[in-house]
Amino acid sequence: MPHITVDYSAQLAGVFDRQAFVRELHPMVLEGSGSAGVCKTFFRPAANTYVGDREGERVAFVHVTVGLLPGRPDELKGRLSEDVLALLGKHLSGDEVHEVVSSVEVRDLSGSYRLHHSSR
Repeated sequence: MPHITVDYSAQLAGVFDRQAFVRELHPMVLEGSGSAGVCKTFFRPAANTYVGDREGERVAFVHVTVGLLPGRPDELKGRLSEDVLALLGKHLSGDEVHEVVSSVEVRDLSGSYRLHHSSR
């Protein structure tokens, strides 16, 4: 916990330093959410993205979803969303080729959420 998914236009792969982003993202999410857990992040490049009716050749898209255990107020989730959005801007500022549309959603995980960690 928390679970983080970063969906992004594949053409950003060369300018989006995912390792640097996640190094700053994890402590930000833990501190901002008050979670005592360990962040787990998936990065998923999307080959085809569209913003409005514009194909993703010149317009790129990044969406971050942060899943937290229920119980945090909307105010906290909103502040965390703003912080993550600002961090995205910092790590995507070097892209001179694409217009980048970014969004963040901090949401509650379902009550059915379970975690199992297997050591080997």
